[in-house]
Amino acid sequence: MSSDKKRILILGGGFAGVYTAMYLEKGMFWGERDQYEISLVSLENYMVFQPLLPEVISGTIETLHVISPIRRLAKRTRLHTREILEIDLERKVVTLGPEFLPKTKELPFDHLVVALGSRLNSGLVPGMREHAIPFKYLGDALRLRTAIVQVLEEADNETDPEERRRLLTFVVGGGGFSGVECIAEMNDFLQSAVSAYQSIKASDLRVILLQSADRILPELGEDLARYAHKILEQRGIEIRLNTRLKAVTAEGAVLQGKSSPETEFIPARVVVATVPAAPHRLVEKLPFEKDKGGRILVAPEMHVVGSAFVWALGDCAAVPQPDGIMSPPTAQHALRQAQTCAANILATLRGTPLRRFSFTGLGKLASLGHRSAVAEVMGIKLRGFIAWIFWRAVYLSKFPGLDRKWRIFTDWCLDIFLPRDITEVRIFFPDSVSRQHLHTGEMVFDQGDFGDKVFVVISGEADVLRDGQSVATLRAGDVFGEMALISQIPRSASIQAKTPLDLISISRDAFEKLVTHLPGVKTSMNEVLQKHTATRDAILKQMEDAARKS
Repeated sequence: MSSDKKRILILGGGFAGVYTAMYLEKGMFWGERDQYEISLVSLENYMVFQPLLPEVISGTIETLHVISPIRRLAKRTRLHTREILEIDLERKVVTLGPEFLPKTKELPFDHLVVALGSRLNSGLVPGMREHAIPFKYLGDALRLRTAIVQVLEEADNETDPEERRRLLTFVVGGGGFSGVECIAEMNDFLQSAVSAYQSIKASDLRVILLQSADRILPELGEDLARYAHKILEQRGIEIRLNTRLKAVTAEGAVLQGKSSPETEFIPARVVVATVPAAPHRLVEKLPFEKDKGGRILVAPEMHVVGSAFVWALGDCAAVPQPDGIMSPPTAQHALRQAQTCAANILATLRGTPLRRFSFTGLGKLASLGHRSAVAEVMGIKLRGFIAWIFWRAVYLSKFPGLDRKWRIFTDWCLDIFLPRDITEVRIFFPDSVSRQHLHTGEMVFDQGDFGDKVFVVISGEADVLRDGQSVATLRAGDVFGEMALISQIPRSASIQAKTPLDLISISRDAFEKLVTHLPGVKTSMNEVLQKHTATRDAILKQMEDAARKS
């Protein structure tokens, strides 16, 4: 690489980042291509067309058909598929994490484009990180689809009525575009899939949408939102307004009304979270002025306020519009921001005047599944089948790449005639070491259960119950569950959350490896075992003495 080249570095492989690279390539004069080098950093080598992501859940579109390889979209851009570790603005260097070799990599830049998007702010809701399925990326859609099929398989043979109801209950938190489109496709898939299961009827399903506001789809007009609400309820979806997700556990979701301190627990094995959003962790560290939501404040010309060589756009940037509001986090706005950003970077390099971002939006679309949608385009409101046709036509026309357009169109045509695929591909496996959150009163395990995990208390308290009687209390730092695992005997007591409880769980395989191979662990566990054995024997003696006296 020639040292006199101007280096433009783009961080983020979503709409904003990839289209900035594409518009830069397109906007360069022939003679400029050797003067500028464009690089893009993304963990994946593809861009997800997120408006069609819900259709991956239902199987309407093949998984790989909603993504486009970045290398084919931005052919002259150098792509780095690594994690970003640090952004050094003083040195003008971005440090990337190791890949196959344990070595970091530094990328220098003259102009930096921050298009890192947003992330799920799972820290605001206890247990969301551990037990809820987010819905933002391709992996999330695949994980959700797999979870749905797994619980259907399990429920078909479940004889316990309570556990069966838990398996067939599905909760989605968030009544915006993502939540509504996600639950609509989920419900379509479930209604179609149950016919293949002998003991499951459509009436056994319970699908719940939670919305903290007083109506769903607050981005749309009230009449269209009301229509969407009615359609979803007619299809059996239970909509809870003014209700937020208070906590998530392995056993279900804790709900709380907007005007009530009381909580409600809904047993469910599948809980999906589409809100709330938070800035990317790297954006939080950047020393730029930000709005209340943590987005970087940018000028109308797309450069960061107070910096001439850093640009920001997409979900992580607060981009002012001519109408006085900030751009919403939608694909149509990201595309126009990318166009303005690319043009102004080139104008800066050429020494020509910059232009201001002038887009205010063409309209809003939301699919409601089952060949219906709502749309508000340039003041015209559409609903039902016509809106659905318009929705598909718009997104098909916007999808990058002719080959992908044909694949999607073919998928849509085949979906009319062929049944939905219900095969389960197990590409997600439980972590050997993971966190768990339990609500007050929930059981970690019951007396007599098979011992498959060891637990460590992070925070909160838990009761040790023997034959229904509390015999001890566990607190932060306590280890439990190891005796049944090591001795391969049933659990000798039940463990119940006395307060909201956070745990670390270690699988049998991981625990055995730690004890066998990690120095000091075996000695520590022997000490824990001796202590627990002595405590157990003392408790048993007390119970026997009490029984004799009675």
